[in-house]
Amino acid sequence: MALQSSTISRNANSFLLKNTTNGVKTPTKRTPRTYLKHFPMRIQALHASRTSTPQPLEVQEPIIKQERYQLPSFRFDEYMTKMLKKVYEALDEAVPLQEPIKFHEAMRYSLLAAGKRVRPILCIASCKLVGGHESMALPMACAVEMINTMSVIHDDLPCMDDADIRRGILCSHKVFGEKTAVLAGYSLVTLAFEHVASKTIGVSPDRIVRAIAELSSASGPEGLVGGQVVDLCSEGKTVDINVLDYIHINKTGKLLEASIVCGAILGGGNVEEVERLRKYGRCIGLLYQVMDDIFNLTKSPEWYGKTTGSDLLSDKATYPKLMGLDGSQKFATELISRAMEELDYFDAAKAAPLYHLANYIVYR
Repeated sequence: MALQSSTISRNANSFLLKNTTNGVKTPTKRTPRTYLKHFPMRIQALHASRTSTPQPLEVQEPIIKQERYQLPSFRFDEYMTKMLKKVYEALDEAVPLQEPIKFHEAMRYSLLAAGKRVRPILCIASCKLVGGHESMALPMACAVEMINTMSVIHDDLPCMDDADIRRGILCSHKVFGEKTAVLAGYSLVTLAFEHVASKTIGVSPDRIVRAIAELSSASGPEGLVGGQVVDLCSEGKTVDINVLDYIHINKTGKLLEASIVCGAILGGGNVEEVERLRKYGRCIGLLYQVMDDIFNLTKSPEWYGKTTGSDLLSDKATYPKLMGLDGSQKFATELISRAMEELDYFDAAKAAPLYHLANYIVYR
């Protein structure tokens, strides 16, 4: 597909900083996002340096402007209630409690913890949009959630982010110990691919293989793992917007994008449909991380379901840090607008779940 990159002069690399507020700096000049050369939009990013003494920030509810799009009529709350139940039941069945009991308890503890299930629901929604039945995508939806759960189990470990709370409960390693948490994560990854290969029905073998390849790529060194590696290597260093984009397009965005693309492949989508949904997924994949960074700065731990303010207190590179809070909100507005534009190709009524899911990522 023909994708565009940011077109900003190399002379823009120099910058001045001003208007520092509570540890978040508002930058005044721009720098190119070379890692967005495969991103389907022209986005000009802002750059700021590390702060010295970060302090908690008190801000009002972030507002993402919506004048560029109008959501189709859809009973989204009812839809989410129904889909959450369906996904939970499928996950519960996919990972039964069996011997060794303690180990399977660890797998189920994180996998079945209360969550938004955005990725599996997106997978099913994209499958149905291109004419497939949800049963075609349900095993893949479970697989995506298994891999996502592995990533959060491992992210929370003391050797990684050293977190205590995830999805409103104690992290896996806090309950079952580090060794069991690591092994539970490994098992969820292997089970994910086994589940797709053995449980997908009503789909041609070539499409199953294509979907597995898509999921594998998004989960490995060219996706989630690659982004995590660069994130770890960047700790304690000054990170510019290009590196931050690379980290989050891969660490967060690729798996969410793959959820949508895999659903479209399994549902029988043609080349144009799959690529439109890929662009949509790429936009909301990065949007998810931009909003996470904003929420970490502006929300309470009770609302967020995990520790907030940690990014600022640890002086971590985030979108609000490098672009300013206003710049991050504008970037989120641009991303969601571009995502909506890709959905305009489809029948609005059939695409309604995906329109509303993109909006949900902003206002969850």
